[in-house]
Amino acid sequence: MQADIIARIRKDLTENIDEKTKSSSSRFFKEEVKCHGVKTSIVGKIAKDYFKEMKQAGKADKKNVFSLAEKLLQSDYCEEAYIAFDWAYMVRDEYTEADFQVFERWVKNYVNNWAKCDTLCNHAVGSFIEEFPDYVENLKIWAKSDNRWLRRASAVTLVLPARKGLFLPEVFAIANILLTDKDDLVRKGYGWMLKEASKAHQQEVFEYVMENKKEMPRTSLRYAIEKFPPDLRVEAMKK
Repeated sequence: MQADIIARIRKDLTENIDEKTKSSSSRFFKEEVKCHGVKTSIVGKIAKDYFKEMKQAGKADKKNVFSLAEKLLQSDYCEEAYIAFDWAYMVRDEYTEADFQVFERWVKNYVNNWAKCDTLCNHAVGSFIEEFPDYVENLKIWAKSDNRWLRRASAVTLVLPARKGLFLPEVFAIANILLTDKDDLVRKGYGWMLKEASKAHQQEVFEYVMENKKEMPRTSLRYAIEKFPPDLRVEAMKK
């Protein structure tokens, strides 16, 4: 069953290759990426269709889904990682605390561009942290890692929870750790986290930005203040 479903997914992806998508995909990444060249909307449909099929066959339990996800991730194709991470999010009702180690290992072993990082962390890992909030402390450990993707992951995992107004002290703690990070994608990641936090906590985020703007890279600053009213944006951008 497992080998069969993986083979069929890869056949579907191959049959849906779009040359324009394939040639343009590399424009979005500074590092080299491995992509079939399939439109995201089609990849999403393939993910949902096969998950539905597994569910009907009684094979959509977390253990089976994580096992299949691991096999897809081993190919290194962006589209297969998208399906793997989408499926991991679809079984969020079955998460247990042990899954944090799985997600951490996936970031370390399989995440090698921002799209993979964000697809996994925004949804699956973000949902995990909301369900098991004590693990937000582990994100602070990620923020200090030598691995750039773990550092970005520490911030983008909190993007959706922060949008809901959650974890504000942790948002600031992680921003503090990443404040002068040398990696552009990490800078953008924590700036995005602050931007989402500002939707529920505008004043607090504004005060944080004003307090730290002399050290904060302009990239992070611009992301963080994007949703501020014009007068606050002008204030924040002053030298």
